[in-house]
Amino acid sequence: MILYPTSPEAATRFLKFVNASPTPFHAVHNASLRLEKVGFQKIREKDEWEKSIEPGGKYYFIRNQAALIAFTLPKKWQPGAGLSIVATHVDSPNLKIRPISKRSKANYLQVGIETYGGGIWHSWLDRDLSIAGRIVVADKSGAFTTKLVKIDRPLLRIPTLAIHLDRNVNDNFKFNQETEFVPILGTIGAQLNQSVSDSEEKSATQKSTKGASSIQGNHHPVLLEILANELSVAPEEIHDFELSLYDTQPAVLGGINNEFIFSPRMDNLVSSFCAVEALADNVTTQSFPLEGNVNVISLFNHEEIGSVSTTGAESNLIPTLLHRLSPSASAYAQSLARSFLVSADMSHAVHPNYTSKHEENHKPLINGGIVIKHNAKQKYATDSIGSFLVKKLVERKGGKVQEFEVRNDMACGSTVGPHLSKLGLRTVDVGNPMLSMHSIRETAGSHDVQHCIDLFVSFFEGFAEIDKSLTVD
Repeated sequence: MILYPTSPEAATRFLKFVNASPTPFHAVHNASLRLEKVGFQKIREKDEWEKSIEPGGKYYFIRNQAALIAFTLPKKWQPGAGLSIVATHVDSPNLKIRPISKRSKANYLQVGIETYGGGIWHSWLDRDLSIAGRIVVADKSGAFTTKLVKIDRPLLRIPTLAIHLDRNVNDNFKFNQETEFVPILGTIGAQLNQSVSDSEEKSATQKSTKGASSIQGNHHPVLLEILANELSVAPEEIHDFELSLYDTQPAVLGGINNEFIFSPRMDNLVSSFCAVEALADNVTTQSFPLEGNVNVISLFNHEEIGSVSTTGAESNLIPTLLHRLSPSASAYAQSLARSFLVSADMSHAVHPNYTSKHEENHKPLINGGIVIKHNAKQKYATDSIGSFLVKKLVERKGGKVQEFEVRNDMACGSTVGPHLSKLGLRTVDVGNPMLSMHSIRETAGSHDVQHCIDLFVSFFEGFAEIDKSLTVD
């Protein structure tokens, strides 16, 4: 008799989220849908929403479709209250289609791409890739809007060179990311009814006659036609886009007891999913607070390239929220002093084949609980106060914590935490342990998803009370 392992419920829900979120635009959209399902009201930065929000309310806003802030106000909320913030990011290393992507060689249609972030790029070879992102389209009236697109079938591939043509490929595998990392879309073939030179000449003519806003000459017509069909528009109605490649193989549970998640983009959609779930759970239970801090989640973009954008952690998203909730200088200062930020990003689990890559006493285990991330050079923003608070919060739910600090002879990554701590926010860095970070297929623990949700729920429920019992000054 075959015994089939059970599937952790929170991990199963994460699979649905990550499979539906191949880009930051999709992740923010899906987070918005989850929040609206439990009663969150959408507000807009351009509106004077601070005059309409009410104590006990649940609100969210998005910026440029790529970052999201959501918050709940206690029933006795007043300006000057602190903010309990969980900050994550929704971007991951990927391949982005270039503004002029049309390439062809040796009878193949190819698509020009740019690498984004610090990916393990060889893991993208020989994968079934497709396209997702957002597209600017025109309607019949001449107005413009953006639409999300996710093509569910494999369209592209970056083939490796056969070992027969490179017998030394396994000795020290390297490749040129500009010339040897170009995806194949298809073959030129007779179906296009034109030669490569005819196609290029026609595209150049289209570009010159349709004006500067036309992108028809920048990309293979067949690619634009596929995108147009997906959105039920004409190809000429596509005016611009931001598109990325993604692996069409879905995220799954694996391991002998379903103890693993095998998935793309877990850095950092795991933390983002858990933040959304914890805030949604918090407002649907009887623990919704009468007083205390404003509970906040912030899903940022562009962490993988330094957080420097209008939707990144170095933008004014958090300062704007603080100012609009506490408009006077005194209330702003009080709110800042009462606030606390949990920077949540994935952490490095010890790898059984490379145990020497970890400091001897700092080897987090998958499914071993939340990891508190330390770095004396402030690549992580954790100090003893933040570490203590996380431990007390995890303890409230009966969980466990692990510690990570990088070896002295290795470089350390970073997170949104140090960027946000510059505001004067008390900050701690935590994460779930994982393997193969920045690969197209990463590995994490299925039970750690609930561990992370539990920490965030405990943070939203109990931080203000624990903070009152702590004297630092």
